[in-house]
Amino acid sequence: MQPLPDLVASKVPHLPESPGVYLWKGRDGTILYVGKAARLRSRVRSYFANDPGTSLKTTYLVKQIADLDTIVVPSEAHALILEANLIKEHRPRFNIALKDDKSYPYIKVTSQEPFPRVFVTRRVTNDGAKYFGPYTDVGAMRRALNVVKRIFTVRSCSYDMPAEMPERPCLDYYIKRCKAPCILAQSQQEYRQMIDEVLLFLGGRASEVVRRVRARMDEAAERMDFERAAELRDVLHHLERMEEPTVVLRVEGGDRDVVGYARDGDDACVTMLRIREGKLLAREHRYLENIEGEPDPAVLSAYLAASYPAMPERARELLLPFDFDDRELLEQSVPDAKMSVPQRGPRRELVDLAEQNARHLLEELKLSSLESEERAGEPVYDLQRELGLERLPRTLVCFDISTAQGTDTVGSAVWFENGRPKRGEYRKFRVKTVEGSDDFASMREVVTRYFNRRMADEKPSPELVVIDGGRGQLSAAHEAMESLGLGDRPLVSLAKKEEEVFVWGRTDPVRISRRSPALRLLQQARDEAHRFAVTYNRKRRSMRTVTSELLQIPGIGPTKRRQLIQAFGSLEGVRQATPGDIAKLRGWTVASAEKLLARLRAEQLPPTGPASVQGSVGYPIDLD
Repeated sequence: MQPLPDLVASKVPHLPESPGVYLWKGRDGTILYVGKAARLRSRVRSYFANDPGTSLKTTYLVKQIADLDTIVVPSEAHALILEANLIKEHRPRFNIALKDDKSYPYIKVTSQEPFPRVFVTRRVTNDGAKYFGPYTDVGAMRRALNVVKRIFTVRSCSYDMPAEMPERPCLDYYIKRCKAPCILAQSQQEYRQMIDEVLLFLGGRASEVVRRVRARMDEAAERMDFERAAELRDVLHHLERMEEPTVVLRVEGGDRDVVGYARDGDDACVTMLRIREGKLLAREHRYLENIEGEPDPAVLSAYLAASYPAMPERARELLLPFDFDDRELLEQSVPDAKMSVPQRGPRRELVDLAEQNARHLLEELKLSSLESEERAGEPVYDLQRELGLERLPRTLVCFDISTAQGTDTVGSAVWFENGRPKRGEYRKFRVKTVEGSDDFASMREVVTRYFNRRMADEKPSPELVVIDGGRGQLSAAHEAMESLGLGDRPLVSLAKKEEEVFVWGRTDPVRISRRSPALRLLQQARDEAHRFAVTYNRKRRSMRTVTSELLQIPGIGPTKRRQLIQAFGSLEGVRQATPGDIAKLRGWTVASAEKLLARLRAEQLPPTGPASVQGSVGYPIDLD
């Protein structure tokens, strides 16, 4: 157990075993990390235990701890909310952080005022106003605000009405953008009725606003107030035109918020789809940073704890891509929302759609930062999720061994980038140190030579290594990588019989659905490595057969054999050549070429296999 700093050691014995929040501080008093705990004393002590599974980030944090503050709360749910608020306030360097947390705008409706205003703000305060957002897409926010101003006659002035009232209306009144409640040309009741409709519209309830406006238009027409009816008709016309473009997709069911998650190493993106009345109205997203060494459930929990309880408008149902430990605590803090992790059906399809959006946005981030030249395909993200990889396997290499009855053993390495083969990075190997048929030793040699050469050329290592085979081949590959200092590289093998995926470091194999794009990607890499290895193996056997036959003909030495192989490619190619073709080679004459061809053609057997080729040898011929 690591020694506790003096100030921490003096406080730990007096900490209660009850829920609370702890704040680690540095030597200068800076808050380094904020965390929650079900039992404060035990949680604080755990930081100084010698746990081999401790992440590098936590190890570095512990080295800088000098002091501790704690806050005791009634329950874990209170601790969750307090932790999120303290993280927002202090922004500690070791906590998971939402990128640009303070820069996203909101639409604010000052509903606490007698004559509310609608405007954009980047500060959210507890002043009784209604906030809509945050809008990660500023263009979408501007469009929503323009619709409100065009359809509804909301005042744009900043008077503190009714305490401040101008003597005459502004230009908005004369161009019919405002009905001048400042001079009481519009009653407060009528103005508040309009603001209620603005709130419904911004909350995604456009159909309810349409219903209300139509009812008021019919009522005005019955009273023969045709001027008022005409105004409401125009409003209705604008609403009906503006509603449909905001509907991206119609889905089954009512109101839902759907969360999508994508991660690539130290970058992650979370999206939230807002579905109201069965219509997908908007997508919000946030990037997260400082997540090194943090598992995906902890990252998703940190995002939801920091953002979801503070959302001014939530749906009754929240769909999640996967579960996390603090879900029950989060449900207690937002009792109006039911959380679930759908596994199949229409709800799972919505989660998949949200994840596709998260992946798309994360790819945009990668492309904009020039970290990737090509967008990763969806199967790459599926593979990351199925194998539980922290980093997206944008690059993978797959190895295979091919042999023919213990001879001509060769290996292959095929390279896939963003889910697509990159043939310029394919490599083939003639196994040199293994006698006979030994797949494990051959795999060890090929993997060692591949990574040795890659490091010598200063080329980046793949983010996933795939082996064609079972546990034995997997173990051999790991031994090779461990000897080169690459033992921490994600390593898997794919067995042909049951299509089981063995992951190094796990006891049980991973069974991936046969319909999964992740499994199809692994199969494609495995089959390509097998094809490449078998092709090379056949070529070597063919070359050996041709070499053996030509060397047994008197008058042909190694030099002439190489000339024939290089010029005509195979024994059959030599047979089909003309004496003139062969005579063009150095050291050959037409006469010697005719004797060679007469010998080969006279003894030719049907080319049904290696045995038939070998049967044509054994008769001497004078080529001089």
